[in-house]
Formats: sequence, structure tokens, C-alpha cells
Amino acid sequence: MSEFELGSVVQIAYMVDDIHEAAADFSVRTGAGPFFVRRNVITAADGPDGRTGAFDHSSAYGQWGRMQIELVQTHSAEPPEFAETTRARGCVHHVAIMVASFVEHRRQLTQRGWPALLSASTPHGNNFAFHDARPQLGHLLEIYEPRPSIVELYRRVADAATHWDGTDPVRSL
Repeated sequence: MSEFELGSVVQIAYMVDDIHEAAADFSVRTGAGPFFVRRNVITAADGPDGRTGAFDHSSAYGQWGRMQIELVQTHSAEPPEFAETTRARGCVHHVAIMVASFVEHRRQLTQRGWPALLSASTPHGNNFAFHDARPQLGHLLEIYEPRPSIVELYRRVADAATHWDGTDPVRSL
């Protein structure tokens, strides 16, 4: 195999039962935040072997030092291989990595034995995939390219944390 560099982790994500309650609690316990909440409805996705998938969820994005945190509340998910990953609590669900080439990194990760359990595009046209690295890492890897709307989200979350005094820890995005 050729040289392959995955890149740096830019986000750590946890599954939660109640997005607003979890964001407020995470903020109090860690000082992270403020958290920005939004609903993400992905209706056209691919699962393993080209089967259809979907991922309806709410996310709360907050800053914890230099790392972005995502708290995820699942409303529905498919295919079953991906849906099962959304049920775990008390552990990292996925880490996100921005990659230079979505297509190439997806191919390389699959070739290395970490298949995509869900691959889709956001309403803004950003491709993303959740690769199954649980046997080796204990969590999924999410990959996406640093497209303008993603970079803007990361900037907005990080900027809000600068000089944040802890008030209003959960906000709408």
C-alpha cells in the first residue's frame, strides 16, 4: 500500500438522549461551550454495499479548548449497521477528520478494512461518511472535506467560545 495519512482529529462526538439537557450538562461539567443546536435531516444516504440509508438527528456543537465537541441525538437512522452505532452511550461515537479528498480517503479507509456504514451529502452539498473503526479504535471515523460551510461552522463555534463567560450555554444555530 502507498503512503497514506489520515489527518488530525478536529471533532469528538458523543451520542446523547436529550440534546439540550446533555449540552447544558456537558458545559457545566467541562466548561465547554457555548453549544449551538440544529436539526440535521439526511434522507438520501448510502449504507454498506450501496443499500439506502438515512440519518435524522440533532447536533449540539461546542468548543472544548482547541477541540470541537458534537453531541448527537438520533431521531432515526438506517441501515441497521449504522443505526446500531447510535445506541451506545458513555463513549465516543466518532471522531471527525477533514480530508483533502473525500473520494480518495473513503476508498483508502475501506481498503484498509474500515468500511463506510453511512455515506451521504448534507443539504449544503458537503459529502461525509462514517467509517467503522470500532474493532481497532472503539469508535467510528467521520470524514469530510473542509468546504466553506463546514469551515464557517467550525469558525463560528470557536469564535463564540473566545472570552465566553459561561452564560447562555445552549443556543440555536
